[in-house]
Amino acid sequence: MAMPADYEYSHPLLDHDGPWTLDDVMALPEETLQRVELVDGSLLMSPGGTVRHQRLASRITEALHAACPPGLEAIAGLNLEVSDTRMLIADFTVNVAGEDGLLLPVADLLLAGEVLSPSNKFNDLVLKRKLYAEAGVPFYLVVDPKDAVAAATLFELKAGEYVEIARSEDGVLKLERPFPVTIELSL
Repeated sequence: MAMPADYEYSHPLLDHDGPWTLDDVMALPEETLQRVELVDGSLLMSPGGTVRHQRLASRITEALHAACPPGLEAIAGLNLEVSDTRMLIADFTVNVAGEDGLLLPVADLLLAGEVLSPSNKFNDLVLKRKLYAEAGVPFYLVVDPKDAVAAATLFELKAGEYVEIARSEDGVLKLERPFPVTIELSL
């Protein structure tokens, strides 16, 4: 069915002029915000992860949450306020407990984590790693689900750069920092 000749389609994503700000993104309709990230005035949009991706993120979040010391919690899929021109969505986080808003200040993060996807592998391995480091997030956990048994690497921020401090073996990630936890990565 053809559109009437006088029909004009309007949507906030299409009607926006100039660089985006955090306020612009937060004013978008809720259905638009599901996987929208903001980096220096540009929007990054990606589809939700596969079932395996979501299953891994959930399993890791649950293990981290169960091991969190008092005052911390692990949550999946939070909107992270990095600055007025940067908003990221981590697959899972460990953060100061108690925030209830739509945005979590990045200063409240202890750990940000990403499960790699074919559609955004570069963003997670390079761009987000750089942005989380610049924001001072102490730990960054990257999980690669490409093989039958996922692999995970934990990085710690030292002198402004992430340094590898732990790597999974045979589908098990054992961490001592930021707190002791063992995470099963096989599904």
